[in-house]
Amino acid sequence: MNTKIFCDIADIKLISKFSKKKIVRGFTTNPSLMRKSGAKNYEKYSKQIIKICNKKPISFEVFADDHKNMIKQGIRINTWGKNVYVKVPVVNSKNQFTGKVIEELNKKNIKLNVTAVYTAKQTEKILKQINKKTKVIISIFAGRAGDTGKDPVPEFEKSIKMSKSFKNVEILWASVREPYNYIQAKQLGCHIITIPPTIIEKIQKFGKSFNQLTIETVKSFLVDSRKSKFKI
Repeated sequence: MNTKIFCDIADIKLISKFSKKKIVRGFTTNPSLMRKSGAKNYEKYSKQIIKICNKKPISFEVFADDHKNMIKQGIRINTWGKNVYVKVPVVNSKNQFTGKVIEELNKKNIKLNVTAVYTAKQTEKILKQINKKTKVIISIFAGRAGDTGKDPVPEFEKSIKMSKSFKNVEILWASVREPYNYIQAKQLGCHIITIPPTIIEKIQKFGKSFNQLTIETVKSFLVDSRKSKFKI
């Protein structure tokens, strides 16, 4: 499976850097990343990103918490560029399924990235709200599930199986914790994995032998012990 790598970031300088990398096929953002990157005006900052991302797919999330305003924001975000995906959480903060939002925006042929998904049951509900022509990404949060002791793999397997009848749907592995997650995503048949910049750089170094890793590790310990002038 040729799993596409998206870069999960909102920092302008880093997007400019990673947009030039062939390994990076697109970008994802969220309100937390936007805030961390110092965005003050959401629309203005997003449009700055669009200018430098080399026309690669990019997701911008709605931040309203009611269905009416989610739809309103989604329609507005969609006008920012042809490569824009409108990111919609699968539920709002009151745990209300955003099916009406997904359905309404999908009917308007707006590309969607349905986010904060954790279960195949949620995937099934999303698939019932969409057509079979407008592009939809379903982002399943593997890392955050793993952080709580839950195995996300069965949810991916079921979700990927269900999505096979939808040529317009892509399953995305979200909340990466380590480079090996990329291998896992490929083995499962995920269409996309979204990865922070530091881990993308590690993936680019894939291919080292265990022997190389052993020597590098021992050398790093030796260098640090000498720098510290340790004696026994």
